[in-house]
Amino acid sequence: MLRIYLYGYLNQAQSSRRLERECGRNLELIWLTGRLKPDFKTIADFRKDNGSAIRKVCQQFVALCRNMNLLDGDVVAIDGSRFKAVNAKAKNYTRGKLRQKLGKIDKAIERYLGELDRADEVLEQTGTVLPEARMERTLRKLDHLQKEAVRYRSIEQRMDQTGETQVSLSDPDARSMATTARMPRIVGYNVQTVVEADHHLIVAHEVTMLGFDRDALSMMAAAAKDVMTTGQLTAIADKGYYKSEEIVASEDAGISVVVPKPMTSNAAARGQFDKADFAYDSEKDVYICPAGENLTYRFTGQQDGKAIRSYWSRACADCVIKDKCTTSKERRVRRWEKEGVLERVQERLDGDPTQLAVRSMTVEHPYGTIKLWMGATHFKMRRLKNVATEMALHVHAYNMTRVMNIMGIPAMIAAMKA
Repeated sequence: MLRIYLYGYLNQAQSSRRLERECGRNLELIWLTGRLKPDFKTIADFRKDNGSAIRKVCQQFVALCRNMNLLDGDVVAIDGSRFKAVNAKAKNYTRGKLRQKLGKIDKAIERYLGELDRADEVLEQTGTVLPEARMERTLRKLDHLQKEAVRYRSIEQRMDQTGETQVSLSDPDARSMATTARMPRIVGYNVQTVVEADHHLIVAHEVTMLGFDRDALSMMAAAAKDVMTTGQLTAIADKGYYKSEEIVASEDAGISVVVPKPMTSNAAARGQFDKADFAYDSEKDVYICPAGENLTYRFTGQQDGKAIRSYWSRACADCVIKDKCTTSKERRVRRWEKEGVLERVQERLDGDPTQLAVRSMTVEHPYGTIKLWMGATHFKMRRLKNVATEMALHVHAYNMTRVMNIMGIPAMIAAMKA
């Protein structure tokens, strides 16, 4: 059965019904199966019931790549991409969406009830009765709207009881998430991958329900380090992964990360000096402002569980460029106790900005290939653990294709038999 699935995913045939047909007419599959012709239910049940084993096969092939010295590089790229789930947008609900729908229903019910009241007034004043068909249509619409309101309120109650922020009716684990600023939201999963830069093999992947990437850096970097043979690994990611705690956790694990910092400064947006314009002198423990004054350490406070050191100068009142710096009494600069790690990461990027180009050339191509194989459609399975199995088959098929292109089929078969 695994042969059938590997053949199918290598040849853009992931549906169990499609594989059932191919087993009866495709000579390659007839040879692979020894003329066995399993029905679609048997094929589908194998994928559903053996998810853990299928995911291990994907991991074992990555280990085989390591044994073949294909994972000797020291640079990996990390990225996430959104894949559609078996869940239409219309069957995904957030609190805001429910409030909007209930508001429209309440207005529609009020409108139809008003129409019935007016019909009663006309009947009392003139004795004229509205056409029966029109009355029945209005009553049917009212009944439908009231049933819809009950359904939406039951979903709202479920969210109150479970604490969920979203409810998806077809695939309960799917979540509405943004893709890019210019693209509409989808209901699906966020698939994280780590791709090594030399041979573009996917060394680790994870299917998540989170609509953002910022909590995945240390997890994916650590997964890559466990697989790669190098002693010093460099992990490159885009600005969506910039989170100070994640960067520090990766650096503490011995992984050199390269992540650009997003430009989110309110001061810079107002045309004033940004924190980056203040140079830090680690020996004196002072910040030097654009006017050349020293901002000295004053006290340490707590913010979101972090120890934050505050710096400012008494010279701000007489500064000639104060209007470009602050509208307050003095400009204050805050420094996290782990700020030195973030500065080291920024220096690493400033020293070689081309590393970001390596990231895009390395990690984005596998996503495009896999989505092309899928036919730009949704996953076939539902629930997180089943979708993870399906993604493992996609990743395994992609890695097999890469190894066949790198080493050739005979060499790969020999390595698998060894």
